[in-house]
Amino acid sequence: RARPSRVNGRNSRLSLRCTTRPKEPDKMLKAIAPTSYCVRRCDARSRNKGHLSRARPNASLASPEGNCSAEDPSAYRRRAALLGSAGMAGLSTVPCGDDMLRTSPFKHLYQTGSALAEDLPLVAKGTPFGQLSQKLTPSSVIKGCWQLSGGHRGDRTSDRTTGSAAVADFQAFVDAGINTFDTGPEECGYGPSEKIIGEYLRQAGDQEIQVFTKLCCVGQEMYKLPPQFVRQRMDRTRSRLGVESLDLVQFYWNDYGSAQYVDAALYLQDEVAAGRVKNVALTNFGVDQMEKMWDAGVRIAANQIQYSLLDRRPENGMVDFCRAHNVALLPYGVMAGGFLSERYLDLDAAKVSVDTSSKQKYASVLRKVGSWDWLQELLVVLKSVADKHNVSIANVATKWVLDKDTVPAVIIGARNAAHLDDHRRLSTFSLDAADVEAINRVLARGKKPKGDCYAWERGLGEF
Repeated sequence: RARPSRVNGRNSRLSLRCTTRPKEPDKMLKAIAPTSYCVRRCDARSRNKGHLSRARPNASLASPEGNCSAEDPSAYRRRAALLGSAGMAGLSTVPCGDDMLRTSPFKHLYQTGSALAEDLPLVAKGTPFGQLSQKLTPSSVIKGCWQLSGGHRGDRTSDRTTGSAAVADFQAFVDAGINTFDTGPEECGYGPSEKIIGEYLRQAGDQEIQVFTKLCCVGQEMYKLPPQFVRQRMDRTRSRLGVESLDLVQFYWNDYGSAQYVDAALYLQDEVAAGRVKNVALTNFGVDQMEKMWDAGVRIAANQIQYSLLDRRPENGMVDFCRAHNVALLPYGVMAGGFLSERYLDLDAAKVSVDTSSKQKYASVLRKVGSWDWLQELLVVLKSVADKHNVSIANVATKWVLDKDTVPAVIIGARNAAHLDDHRRLSTFSLDAADVEAINRVLARGKKPKGDCYAWERGLGEF
């Protein structure tokens, strides 16, 4: 998600502060007690060649004596990464595989745990997409890294968004099958996210990992675009990530009043021809602007937009355009900052707080489409569907978006690795016609969005 530094002429670190963040939270959104933090354990299996972890499916993590099997040290690596990601300190250090521990970049995480978790499949691969020869196949769940910007720390006991903890978290996601990360530079509102990912990539070695980043034009370059601007920004990102070619660069332009966004997109297309970028994509562009870039010769692989049960604006023309031009949609906000989860089911509105940037953003979205009571109606139905399939409300909300034919994968932001098992459950069920009908009945009682994607946030129309 691109987050411009200026919106409607006002300085802002995140665009939501000018356009989507309420000056004061609604009276219904006041305070919520800190939620308990639980450790999610991942089974010791890996499907991708090149992963650090290649444990046997049912390998025991530790013998009764506490010594690991010399045949399967990767079981320790996987458990260690997950326990380290969850912030579990004070556990005993793995007492074997000393050479592995000394040479691994993740040696500070190698700690033993208890029994293996339940047997769950890894997060599935998404659908291949891309306009040119360099097709991309992301994991169906992409780790969103907006949470590393500095405004999402929330409860300190579960915060893993800064420093070495943020770096270490990535391995747990990769081991769970989530090997695609979505990021961006500071001017997009992602803070040090690119640098954190770059540090992880340098430590992780040869693994199957994809990084989707961004080019954001939010300042004077929108009105006087230097020919070298795009090249310099791409070189900066390649240096930070330590890669020769960027998998996917998603382009954001803040002011539609300057039509030079077409030129900027063409410069980005030149980077593809030069081999420094593999695919050109967009983020938070509307249909009219996409058509202009397409007609100019920009081959758009994807558009990253907000899409969820609360925000169905992509259905107001964006889906049709993407279907006609073979452009993928990469939705973010599929769980609406957590509002589409058990945490808010039957919760009194007076006990809710918006203590992160993400919650502030999606609280304002909720007010546009329905009341707190309407959200409770939706959560009750989602809970019924979730119980039917033995999954979570978040799984159902995510699957609803993943089932759209233009969506190869969804972006789910993460402050830590606590929900990895929940993401893996997305591969265990499908929504049937009765599920979709029940959900649609509640949606029909809410307010249907009328605007184009991100137009309201720009101050260019209604939601």
